[in-house]
Amino acid sequence: MADSRIPQGPGKSVLNTGQRILTLLVGIAETRLRLAIVELEEEKSRLFRLLLATGLTLLFTAFGLMSLLVMIIWAVDPQYRLQVLIWTTAILFVLAIAGGLWTLSAAKRSTLLFHSRQELKKDRDLLEDDQ
Repeated sequence: MADSRIPQGPGKSVLNTGQRILTLLVGIAETRLRLAIVELEEEKSRLFRLLLATGLTLLFTAFGLMSLLVMIIWAVDPQYRLQVLIWTTAILFVLAIAGGLWTLSAAKRSTLLFHSRQELKKDRDLLEDDQ
């Protein structure tokens, strides 16, 4: 007795081709998903290290600047202390604005899922070339 589940005739090649295409599509989707997960984990790790380093840097910088300002103000003649305090405050504000602008420009250059986006672009280009 023949197995009734195995298609016979011209429909067999169509079903096999459809099954191969579906298997390839699932494989491609799985690969892209794994790549995205690996990249997200790497970005999370990099971001955590970056935040930790930034926090420590800001803490040490703040204590250093406070100590420096106290030393500068004590070293200046009492009649000029107000002017020195105004100038140091202005310089610190300018540096803070410059640092904020630099941070914003660095944040715009995101590398989040860069490789996944490149692979998806390659897939799209290959699909468009076939058509």
